[in-house]
Amino acid sequence: MPAMTAVSLRDLEHSSAFVERHIGPNDAEIAHMLEVVGHESLDAMTDAIVPATIASRAPLALPDAMTEVDALAKIRGVAKRNTVLRSVIGQGYYGTHTPNVILRNILENPAWYTAYTPYQAEISQGRMEALINFQTMVTDLTGMDIANASLLDEATAAAEAMTLAKRSAKSKSNVFFVADDLHPQTLDVLRTRADGLGIELLVGPAADARDAESYGVLLQYPNTFGRIDDHSAVAEAVHARGGIVAVATDLLALTLIQAPGRWGADIVVGNTQRFGVPFGFGGPHAGFMACRDAYKRSMPGRLIGVSVDADGNQAYRLTLQTREQHIRREKATSNICTAQVLLAVMASMYAVYHGPDGLTRIARRTHRFASILAAALGKAGVTVGDAFFDTLHVTGVDADALHASARAAGFNLRAIDASSVGISLDETTTRDEVVALAKLFGVEADIEALDAETADALPQALARDTQFLTHPVFNTHHSEHELLRYMRMLADRDLAMDRTMIPLGSCTMKLNATAEMIPVTWPEFANIHPLAPADQTVGYSELIDGLEAMLVEITGYDAVSFQPNSGAQGEFAGLLAIRAYQKAQGQGHRDICLIPESAHGTNPASAQMVGMTVVVTRCDKDGNVDIDDIRAKAEKYSDRLAAIMITYPSTHGVFEEDVVAICDIVHQHGGQVYTDGANMNALVGVAKPGKWGSDVSHLNLHKTFCIPHGGGGPGVGPCAVKSHLAPYLPRALGGDGEVGMVSAATFGSASILPISWMYIAMMGAAGLRRATQVALLNANYVAKRLAPHFPTLYTGRNGLVAHECILDLRPIKDATGISAEDVAKRLIDFGFHAPTLSFPVSGTLMVEPTESESLHELDRFIDAMIQIRGEIRSIEEGRLDREDNPLKHAPHTAMQVTASEWTHSYPRELAAFPLATLRHTKYWPPVARVDNVHGDKNVFCSCIPVGSPEEEPEAFSEPDVV
Repeated sequence: MPAMTAVSLRDLEHSSAFVERHIGPNDAEIAHMLEVVGHESLDAMTDAIVPATIASRAPLALPDAMTEVDALAKIRGVAKRNTVLRSVIGQGYYGTHTPNVILRNILENPAWYTAYTPYQAEISQGRMEALINFQTMVTDLTGMDIANASLLDEATAAAEAMTLAKRSAKSKSNVFFVADDLHPQTLDVLRTRADGLGIELLVGPAADARDAESYGVLLQYPNTFGRIDDHSAVAEAVHARGGIVAVATDLLALTLIQAPGRWGADIVVGNTQRFGVPFGFGGPHAGFMACRDAYKRSMPGRLIGVSVDADGNQAYRLTLQTREQHIRREKATSNICTAQVLLAVMASMYAVYHGPDGLTRIARRTHRFASILAAALGKAGVTVGDAFFDTLHVTGVDADALHASARAAGFNLRAIDASSVGISLDETTTRDEVVALAKLFGVEADIEALDAETADALPQALARDTQFLTHPVFNTHHSEHELLRYMRMLADRDLAMDRTMIPLGSCTMKLNATAEMIPVTWPEFANIHPLAPADQTVGYSELIDGLEAMLVEITGYDAVSFQPNSGAQGEFAGLLAIRAYQKAQGQGHRDICLIPESAHGTNPASAQMVGMTVVVTRCDKDGNVDIDDIRAKAEKYSDRLAAIMITYPSTHGVFEEDVVAICDIVHQHGGQVYTDGANMNALVGVAKPGKWGSDVSHLNLHKTFCIPHGGGGPGVGPCAVKSHLAPYLPRALGGDGEVGMVSAATFGSASILPISWMYIAMMGAAGLRRATQVALLNANYVAKRLAPHFPTLYTGRNGLVAHECILDLRPIKDATGISAEDVAKRLIDFGFHAPTLSFPVSGTLMVEPTESESLHELDRFIDAMIQIRGEIRSIEEGRLDREDNPLKHAPHTAMQVTASEWTHSYPRELAAFPLATLRHTKYWPPVARVDNVHGDKNVFCSCIPVGSPEEEPEAFSEPDVV
């Protein structure tokens, strides 16, 4: 037996570090890959890729990596510094029970939370069915014709309604009337958005909307104080002058009260948080928007529709203007690039589980408790508002004394003013809580007696008289067994990172480690209301301050706001900071924003939303931004130059040499530099944008910092700035500051910030740099090995790429007719999600492996691509038909390859098992290639009616042609 070699304790401790779990290739594999790429070490390769003018030489000033056990123990201590009281604050956020079957099998299930946005329809059928359920749930309850697949929150949904109304109304007014009984956070976000777009907000009592000269109105129903008013006369008056009626509402209340669509609403928005999604200190929660059919082609966000596949079977797909900001750019009406899919799925499954009867029962129970409590308080001599659903507006009290006694008893009441408070009851309310709340007012409540003698407080004239959720999906899966199987069936119809690499360029689909996810569901993080008093959120403050300090060190900026709850919202916040700063400097006339033609589409959309005028700058033949054109345009618009928006590394996947010079040029002409943080995964520990001259960036925590994409959301897009812009970050609700709120909660989607905190803590300074280096290595390894088969379109210094590479398929299409889309669909037959298709260059595939993928998985992808190139070569050489070949007909379903008759000229085996390894493990797409044109011509966006398999929905009979 060989003698054992002594190993140091430090080495043994290092061997259990999380870094080795997060980074895919091991040391031996990294050495092999470096040899293929042509460099001796990661540091040598990094020096060859990253320009010396921006490279960071000093290690990050962050602690050493922690083990998973130690990191979880530390963050547990942070969480315990929060105090979880029973919050009856309301104001758009309510207690709810997350059904355990949904908690475990959706929120905690990587098959759902690691999926990407459903741009490849054939491998996204499961989550799109869940989103169709969400859309149907919303349209049924609101009485609208069509709903989108979720928005970021209620406040930003209201802001989107304001702009949808503007471009849809016949009225030429520039005034938008807002009822003064909206939730305060919604009003603040509306003011922020209106300012950049030049819309005049008129705020007043809802009844005044009848006489206001405005293009549209926004009403809250029930209002922020709980009152339910009949707004039908207002709606009639607004329509008479060519205006649009938008309504913010509560879906649970709508199970009992008249749907807004019944009394005249044109657009309805709100939040689905109380459908099984915890408070989470403000998010993430799925907002929604529904509207009349006439406005569907202008509706922002994503919309899931029904189309057909190549065999004529019904299939789901994204429909209509789902990526408007990339197509219309500075002419876009919205910069939305994400949704809240994971949370929308949870809310839809909550409705599927409870069904219409269960939701009505929850609503009636909630209302009965509210009515009983109101009756009890009446005995105390205080005034309680009437005509309510779940929220009591209690006036004539000593509010300070009442809040103090309430907290001593374990409750948070809503603070309104010195003589009034709010109390919102919900699904989680118990008899004991009602008794305890009444006791705060000196009343000994007898629940049974009060129940017997108390009438409901709902206005009878507004009682709901229409059915909802009649589709079988909402009336079938009410046992846990049935729901469990339904959710598993849907997950099996998808392709997420728990099965395969998702090599999407610019989207950074990296490991979302289990240890990072665990704290999200702890009650100390999940059950905190966003308006809970500061002394109850000490843990959250420590978490947020700590994460801010980490990101400041990583980026070289000086301050970070976590309020933006998407990357596009982070862009918006950063540009608002620039505008406010320049106004404070007496330079408010500056309005020109330079944006390279290669930029993400959200960049120009965000710029126009803050009132900037976009001037596009050119790229050179190598894909780099043209510094001479930037210099020329900076000089031309010197007196008006506000900013430049650049992406670094570039959208084309290279480290450009001139970034410092570009910053200097813009600064010389009085502008600010905005660096899009989408590609930060190539910079962490290697270079700091805040140190090379950039003034502001948004950071995609759902990319670089491991918050999962969740099938298309949640995202978090914090805004990081240099010190001179720090005073102009979005303010807190009710706080001071020049720039208003950009999302509904002060800290945005706070409950998922522990994910990024855990990632940074477990990686440590050295681990973060190594992750970046391996991300660079993996991308160059893929590019190098595929070079003989698919040339890389753009490279940087020394012929290397950054963290992603663009494979140029345009010559192949010219020679064979095989398109990049054909290759993308054929990859499904190999069990892969496609790379990014035709962005940023049409006819290409952009590949980003990330550091998380092992050499085995990289080689599996490369082997698939080489096999596909061989099939293309067979077409070139005439061995496969130009039209009847496995690429043109991909993907192939199990039904197709097992059918009695096979009509293609190529073998079934080639269709199903193009590589021998696929015989051991095979993903079968649930549908064949989906017909996009059919889906856009025949818009149908609700649950498919039950009928024979061949029967199409009635809506298909009259095509709505684009």
